[in-house]
Amino acid sequence: MNDDEQTFVERWCVEVGTRAVSGSPLLGLAGLCLGHTVRRFGRLSDEALALAASLAARADADPTDVDARAIDGFDDVRDFLDCW
Repeated sequence: MNDDEQTFVERWCVEVGTRAVSGSPLLGLAGLCLGHTVRRFGRLSDEALALAASLAARADADPTDVDARAIDGFDDVRDFLDCW
């Protein structure tokens, strides 16, 4: 999160969040980091928004699939973006 390039940070969050296997702690971390990205930069791509929502929904449905950090990250998305 020390990088000043929003697209770089977001791209890696999306990369990790789409490639990690079910149950990996990296899924919750990716969702949390997307929330932090919104907090820091004030925006996310449509792809990243969809992933943040998906990871949070998966965490809500089955915490053994995605941990609750994804829900915390999506809370930031809702707090810092007007689209949700």
